[in-house]
Amino acid sequence: MTSRRTVLGTVLGGTTLAALPTVAEAASPDAPAGAVEGEGLAAGTGRAPWTLRNRMDSGGAWSGFLRRQDLIWRKLPKLWHEGPFLGDGRLGSMVYQDPDTNGIRFTVQHGEVQDHRPEFGSGWGTCRLPVGHLTLDPVGTVTAVDWRLSLWDAELTGTVTTDKGSLTFAAFIHDGILATRATADGGEKVRWTFHPEEAISPRKISEEPPAGYTPNPPWTTRTTGDVQQVLQPLTGDGQTATAHRRSGDVLLLTVAHSHPSDTRAGEASLKKIQRADAYGVLRSRHTSWWHAFYRKSFVSVPDERLQSFHWIQLYKIASASREGGPVMATSGPWLEPTPWPAVWWNLNVQLEYWIVHGSNHPELDSLASTLRQSQEQLIANVPAAYRSDSAGVGRSSDMFMNRSAPTPGSGGESGNLTWALHNAWLSYRHTMNEALLRDTIYPLLRRAMNYYLHFLQPEDDGKLHLPSTLSPEYPVVPPKDTNYDLSLIRWGCATLLEASERLGVDDPLKPRWQEVLTKLTPYPVDGNGFMIGADTPYAQSHRHYSHLLMVYPLHLVNWDQPEQRELIEKSVAHWHALTGAHRGYSYTGAASLYAMMGRGDTALSYLKKFFDPTTRYPCRANTHYTEAGPVIETPLSASQSLHDMLCQSWGGVVRVFPAVPESWADVTLHDFRTQGAFLVSAARTGGVTRFVRVRSLAGEPLELRHGLTGGPVTALLDDGAPARTRPTDDGTLAIDLPKGREVLLYAGRRPDLVIAPVTVSEPGEPWGLP
Repeated sequence: MTSRRTVLGTVLGGTTLAALPTVAEAASPDAPAGAVEGEGLAAGTGRAPWTLRNRMDSGGAWSGFLRRQDLIWRKLPKLWHEGPFLGDGRLGSMVYQDPDTNGIRFTVQHGEVQDHRPEFGSGWGTCRLPVGHLTLDPVGTVTAVDWRLSLWDAELTGTVTTDKGSLTFAAFIHDGILATRATADGGEKVRWTFHPEEAISPRKISEEPPAGYTPNPPWTTRTTGDVQQVLQPLTGDGQTATAHRRSGDVLLLTVAHSHPSDTRAGEASLKKIQRADAYGVLRSRHTSWWHAFYRKSFVSVPDERLQSFHWIQLYKIASASREGGPVMATSGPWLEPTPWPAVWWNLNVQLEYWIVHGSNHPELDSLASTLRQSQEQLIANVPAAYRSDSAGVGRSSDMFMNRSAPTPGSGGESGNLTWALHNAWLSYRHTMNEALLRDTIYPLLRRAMNYYLHFLQPEDDGKLHLPSTLSPEYPVVPPKDTNYDLSLIRWGCATLLEASERLGVDDPLKPRWQEVLTKLTPYPVDGNGFMIGADTPYAQSHRHYSHLLMVYPLHLVNWDQPEQRELIEKSVAHWHALTGAHRGYSYTGAASLYAMMGRGDTALSYLKKFFDPTTRYPCRANTHYTEAGPVIETPLSASQSLHDMLCQSWGGVVRVFPAVPESWADVTLHDFRTQGAFLVSAARTGGVTRFVRVRSLAGEPLELRHGLTGGPVTALLDDGAPARTRPTDDGTLAIDLPKGREVLLYAGRRPDLVIAPVTVSEPGEPWGLP
């Protein structure tokens, strides 16, 4: 096995370069309201002069709040995007009417189950593979259902009524086990059946297998004691094994995958079921994990349906991704017929992970851990001539990032790895985890930039130019200087310079990065704004905003630059003026762009287009989304659009309530994580921001655009002493805030410092089929 030091030296190309801060809530007792500015600790009492009164500090409060966000079914879901879904970051299940029987289908899919024949590409050779499904088969005909997907317990419960009686069931997934409990009344019986599915790419719905492709062998079955198994061998070596056992009312099922071993999955799945905890113990551990998960942050807005949607997305991403697990494919762990049974790197992955930051859930970031684990593969993805100092990844890959990267000049997508590294940089900036910067981001970003540097060429204008590359999915390939890549090059070189300073690395490439920033050709622009690339206007409808990457999410060109505002606004308006190709994330992207401009009403109007059933590709009944197949990134990006309306942190400034719509008079944030590793709590009532509290987890410099009005702003540290502040801009304060300390800001007289759900002003029905 290669040592970590050897891998790092290989990734850096010969250049050598040392945990996440613990998040803990203050436990001080409540202080009397109305204390005056500058009040310190009461002599001899040890009591803090102020503290937030968190009405979400009990399990009962959380249970009651999240119950109002639950998904409800009063009609039987007939399609995957109508039904409940369960998951633990690897194993996933969706529940809906089985199309082949009278039963209720519980799909059984797993994020690590894939083929291993890279010669056939990611769509066939290294694609995600189906596993199978369970059916709960009633004796009679279903006449009614009453189901609830509890977010608080991450558990599906309900009844199925038939003309013979009824079935009552519960189901959850924890630690790789799908656990169900079912009972029958009247003339009904509990009958479970596992149905293996053919181990062939779901891409078969859109095309025939490639030439030379050999199907995987058929599955076999075996029984060991009371455990039944299905064993699926693979032509490219390896095995998938499903094991299940029924005991009384309880059925437990697990899936394992091994490669290159063709027996280890069978052994692992058998032991997993044989050694499984009792149902009650398993459920207790499961609910404990989820109850702790939700308490890490809190958001409440007065739009009932959007608020519920947001909490469902947190449930969804925690069901689909965990640090150290497989990076999310386009369908997450819930595989259905799709032309995209792989991991897509030209937008999908990037949008999937943004909400983990603000929601204070770095433990869900399987993207950063995938990059860390895949460094040698990323080197192997570039042509041999560049492997000494470069790395990359193609448009789509398996969970191991196995896909060759096109070279600049070939007209292919060259920026995928760099964009993925921007996500990892966001993870670093929100945690200030230096190990992530040193061991993953810096060496890989250095290589990603080196790949570009091999192809940048000076021209007669004295500028550096990039040969032909593709702006993801735009049908016309610019002859040179694609804005997508120019944006990523500028961001990459600037970030390497910043990272080298933070790490104390005197990198010999620093002069080259600075030269690129000085001499790189400007972004191609015409009368309609940012073009796709040189000699290539944005001239036909396009769902991607890749040509606007410098604006969002990179913020290289941004609203804090008054001289750029006209160009930004013109570019976004022109992008959306051509509508034919727009999809769900076209609306969520526009919402985030307008949120950056501070236009909350416009941002909300675009966000609501994603929920409008009259649009061609709206959000579905269970908050999932489909085009030609499941596409998980779009609903998750809609939650990020909500984040962008409530709190932003870019350009070294934390912005509180930067784009709240006029109709949202009341909003609450608690422990919202920002860049610089700050936790922000704030309350807005009656259309006015009442207070902002910031806790520093890393001691980074804090600049806060607080949005407070109505009198002089008071800034108090957690010991009652006035904080040292200085204005840096209109409404922006630089605040000295040491690591582990908190600062409270308010205008005028001190308000009630309460964290609580806001009153709903826009009622909406539950998600599901209520």
